[in-house]
Amino acid sequence: MIRIENLVKVYGGIAALDGLSLSVEKGEFFAFLGPNGAGKTTTIRILNGLGTPTSGSARIDSIDIAENPLEAKRLCGLAAQHINLDGDLTVAENMDVHGRLYGLSRDERAAASNALLARVDMADRANAPVNTLSGGLKRRLMIARALMHRPRVLFLDEPTAGLDPDIRRRIWGLIKKIRQDGITVFMTTHYIEEAEFLADRVAFIHCGKLAAVGTPSEIMDGIGRWAIDFYHDAELRSAYFTGRDGVDEFIRRQCGEFSVRRVNLEDAFLAMTGNRVRPSQA
Repeated sequence: MIRIENLVKVYGGIAALDGLSLSVEKGEFFAFLGPNGAGKTTTIRILNGLGTPTSGSARIDSIDIAENPLEAKRLCGLAAQHINLDGDLTVAENMDVHGRLYGLSRDERAAASNALLARVDMADRANAPVNTLSGGLKRRLMIARALMHRPRVLFLDEPTAGLDPDIRRRIWGLIKKIRQDGITVFMTTHYIEEAEFLADRVAFIHCGKLAAVGTPSEIMDGIGRWAIDFYHDAELRSAYFTGRDGVDEFIRRQCGEFSVRRVNLEDAFLAMTGNRVRPSQA
């Protein structure tokens, strides 16, 4: 459904994307992970026709985005990282404007809006001005609006940025419901546990290059199954082990404080790139 080949994007002599290649299958939930400045949002902008690559190609369902941007855009829905709803309009009016932009008839817009607002538990907010909504409700509306024209690919650029844990988990539940329709989902996030919980496959991007791609289990197994966190020279460090024998041997030699836990995706990213993925405060 998505195919990127040798994608390069240069800003002011700096390569935001440096030969990125990857593919996403139809109906797959794909998580795209990396620290700030890694190239995640640049990739999403290019895939949605909002930016042009310096070189390389990107396709949505075999459609070259650079050659046929409007045709490709019709296949995509985007819930951007930053809230871009019209705060002076009501919830229903925001949905209606989006439907008009995609050429839906009045009846089609009304039916889609009613169904989607019900799906995100906002049917009772249809006539509420957007500027009266909480951050969590605005995020839900962003996702509902992105689905108005029945896209085949849904792009979620940090859909839970800045939300508290309870609201984030509600958004997770909403995204899992959307998957039941067979829509391909491409998500960027700084919250690694989201990718572990939701994604079929994940990719790590670092300095504009692909660092790793695979299922969460495959990537975590690549560094081990067990992690020990310990302090060395007043610095918190982690060691990774494939089995308990290595864990037990390390513990016998360890003098200071330590903790034992299962390996997670952030461990894998840290081991591969030397960077942690820190949540956005947007």
